[in-house]
Amino acid sequence: MKSKRHLVPISYKLLVCAIVLMLSFIASMIFGAADTTFEDFWLALTSDSKSDSILVLREIRLPRELAAILIGAAFGVSGAIMQGVTRNPLADPGLLGLTSGANMALALAFVFIPGLNYFGIMVACFLGAALGAALVIILGSTRRGKLSPMRIVLAGAAVSAFLYAISDGVSIFFKISKDVTMWTAGGLIGTTWSQLQAIAPVILIGIAVALLMSSQVSILSLSDEVATGLGQKLMLIKAILFILVIVLTGASVALVGNMAFVGLMIPHIVRRFAGTDYRHIMTFSAVVGATFMLLADTLSRTINAPYETPVAAIVALLGLPFFLFVVRRGGKAFS
Repeated sequence: MKSKRHLVPISYKLLVCAIVLMLSFIASMIFGAADTTFEDFWLALTSDSKSDSILVLREIRLPRELAAILIGAAFGVSGAIMQGVTRNPLADPGLLGLTSGANMALALAFVFIPGLNYFGIMVACFLGAALGAALVIILGSTRRGKLSPMRIVLAGAAVSAFLYAISDGVSIFFKISKDVTMWTAGGLIGTTWSQLQAIAPVILIGIAVALLMSSQVSILSLSDEVATGLGQKLMLIKAILFILVIVLTGASVALVGNMAFVGLMIPHIVRRFAGTDYRHIMTFSAVVGATFMLLADTLSRTINAPYETPVAAIVALLGLPFFLFVVRRGGKAFS
């Protein structure tokens, strides 16, 4: 007999997630240190009013919450891709060297290319994420060239510690610790429309391409032998998917800083109601990841208003117990 979760059409589940995302967005716009109402929110979207409350919503909160949506979707999709391709339930961009590589590249860019614009910073983060991923893949591969889930986790921890150490060393030696820390503290404070315009096309295109390749991720999640038997070009597909993860992660870190565990948690949560087909997992991961980041950012702004709690700390408080739970369950979690 089928479980009740399989009796509900997937389109209905997606509709419910979309409604929750919309409600979360409205809540994130209304609640905060500044007192605003739903009417203010509506006027911020539909009028040219320049009152203080409207300007706060339009120029500060709106770009910030739109960025939270993009970042959450990017981390959710990239985490789902990594878990599917590596068949490793503990895979996450933050745990496998990508965010630490981007963080190191950011520190080096501040030192050797001062005055670099936001687009240049984003490119530097792409290169750093690629370096981190390459090191983890090289160290995590077996002698036969296959990726070992346990070796990848260990290699990810070692590479992340090494790259973070380089970042901290560079920051201290060149006395830019404050600048790097402010950028990588893990938050959306000060997000501007110009930053959003630079990052949005990159993330949206990356997510669109990833969703188009979701069927290939489903095949790769079975085994390399099955994928080869079905005529898949393994090396080419894996290369494209890893490039997508690097692009999504690099763009996200360039804006929000270090943000581990989001890419780990979201795909596991999604599997509870989306099943094992990555065409569904990746779509739901984008929506649920966006909702999660909206709620986390709202909590960071309101839990100790008018002061802000680093959103990375809130995510870590949720993510670390979840990580230990996944390990204890043998990687099954909610699946």
